Amino acid sequence: METKNVMIVGVGGQGSLLASKLLGALLVAEGYDVKVSEVHGMSQRGGSVVTYVRFGDNVYSPVIAKGEADYIISFEKIEAARYVENLRLDGKIIVNTQMIDPMPVITGAAEYPENVLGELKAKGVFVDEIDALSLAQQAGNAKSVNIVLMGRLAKYFHIEKEKWIEMIKKTVKPQFVDVNLKAFELGYNY
Repeated sequence: METKNVMIVGVGGQGSLLASKLLGALLVAEGYDVKVSEVHGMSQRGGSVVTYVRFGDNVYSPVIAKGEADYIISFEKIEAARYVENLRLDGKIIVNTQMIDPMPVITGAAEYPENVLGELKAKGVFVDEIDALSLAQQAGNAKSVNIVLMGRLAKYFHIEKEKWIEMIKKTVKPQFVDVNLKAFELGYNY
């Protein structure tokens, strides 16, 4: 199998690392060679966080080159725009429509850009928008945005839904399993 590439991008504290752990464990269980690389950046201060997940028959490097991502899972709109150059021409961006002001916006040095996703679509980028924050809140915990997004990604993967559910049960803390299973379903059925 040709190597597939998934970038998970977000802001520190949104759960992108748990999402990459879940996805990586699922792909290993499916028999793929998997490489996961985490770039934390300024995650402690609400900065950008990037995780690369590469899988296939033989994966030699954990890093995804520009123009090679099959999927970008973006936890926030600006992060989708920031990393779009990494997407393949036929790639897909799944993006949470949530807006989190970066530091320049917070300090008043810049304004949050208008119509970020519209501009991406105008350039021919496949953008699957999902209000993951509202769905996570509906599931019972705003912090389950990451699992809502994994549910949405599952729609594009050829891995049985039940296997995703089993991996959620193995990956998240027991007290959060029920909320995360609801979050996954809401993302999957969006």
